[in-house]
Amino acid sequence: MSDNNYVQRRRSFIFCPGNKPELLTKALNSGADMVCVDLEDAIIPQHKDISRSKTLEAFKTVSVPKGIETLIRINDINSEDGFKDIEALSSASKLPSGLMLPKIKTAEEIQKLNNRFIDANININLHVIIETNQGLKNVWEIAHSCSSIKSLLFGGVDMSADLGCLGDWTSLLYARSRVVHAAAGAGIDSIDVPFLDLDNMEGLREEALLSKNLGFSGKGSIHPKQIEVLNSIFTPSDAEVSYAKKIIKAFEEASDGLVVVDGKLIEKPVLRTALKILANSKN
Repeated sequence: MSDNNYVQRRRSFIFCPGNKPELLTKALNSGADMVCVDLEDAIIPQHKDISRSKTLEAFKTVSVPKGIETLIRINDINSEDGFKDIEALSSASKLPSGLMLPKIKTAEEIQKLNNRFIDANININLHVIIETNQGLKNVWEIAHSCSSIKSLLFGGVDMSADLGCLGDWTSLLYARSRVVHAAAGAGIDSIDVPFLDLDNMEGLREEALLSKNLGFSGKGSIHPKQIEVLNSIFTPSDAEVSYAKKIIKAFEEASDGLVVVDGKLIEKPVLRTALKILANSKN
């Protein structure tokens, strides 16, 4: 697979609190595909400023293993702390791969933020958390709002509170499906909320499998011991990898845009899926 076809793995992610940058290196070596330093929920209000400074300082020197995507979850962009986060990022000497954006409700919020980064000549990926009823209502428009968006994340805890529902798989199935549908339509990844019962590894495995079968690209974790299970679930089987390679080869060899594999006509969107499968494979 050529560099032009490179697809970032997003099978798993883990948070690292912004007030403890010494944990960043450990998180980067946890096996998670995505490592996010959290300036939002993990940080109490009086520690926001120092955590922001510590986080940006840590990114100046930290060594990031190949293939790991680094993120910062900033505060709500409509809040004072969110404004400070964006101001600091706009003048930072070194940035993470992307930003995780909480509490997004409209496409206009994303476009406004993206235009600000464009004006500042900042090239950074955006990962949008859908965790409110209004955000869910607008999720299709949000997913398609700009090319900088690389994934939608489902924020099940806040979503269940906003909806007033139980928060189990059944009660959030519709919301999850809306997020997967919008992400797939935009050609980006969708990542499910972490499984919160740390000692229930079988429950983690069952819910991760449900997430994969629904169409999610990956799932969050709350502890490093969950990551191996997540990576295993979201890593394609040998048969899936073999078929994906066959599709990619067929497209590379096609001269007229018409691709047939095993007697079936294969259209271009299937190539995107094949590339993602290969990226997530063990090979």
